[in-house]
Amino acid sequence: MTESTNFEQRIVDHFLDSARLKQSAAALLAPDIARAGQLMTECLLADGKILACGNGGSAADAQHFAAELVGRFERERPELRALALTTDTSILTAVGNDYAFDAVFEKQVRAFGVRGDVLLVLSTSGNSGNVIRAIVAAQEREMRIVALTGKGGGAIGEMLSAEDVHLCVPHTRTARIQEVHLLILHCLCDAIDVRLLGEEG
Repeated sequence: MTESTNFEQRIVDHFLDSARLKQSAAALLAPDIARAGQLMTECLLADGKILACGNGGSAADAQHFAAELVGRFERERPELRALALTTDTSILTAVGNDYAFDAVFEKQVRAFGVRGDVLLVLSTSGNSGNVIRAIVAAQEREMRIVALTGKGGGAIGEMLSAEDVHLCVPHTRTARIQEVHLLILHCLCDAIDVRLLGEEG
């Protein structure tokens, strides 16, 4: 087998592994994804907002989700109130320098979050310290939490209430978990659009 063929098979294996995980995750997570979509829609209809945070690839996903709501997903609709807590470099570096990196999301939740808002958190391990502190701040403000995790859910899975929604991808590999997280975010965008605009004709 040539080196080129080896790499081609690795690529095929990535696709197949991702597809298998998405099929198993769909059966497991669909009811809770629907519940998260309803929770977010009710928040937005009540003039609330969604704050989103995560680290690394999860930060990019938080920004992606906020962009879909403020702009559009697949259909034209009014702008929706969503804010990624990962984008203001002055806040991130000031808080990180003056306090600690673990406080960069917590401080913003305390500044912008109010009762009735939703905090969307993404952590493939479920153990990100700055995300955990953001959840604590949100709980103090009586915000609801939608948590996207993997690897069993970690500490985040243990700190959520029955009113929150935990979407834990059943896998241990970060890349696979992130792939499903992105699909979940698109499902949430679609759920919000359908509830606001109705089914497409």
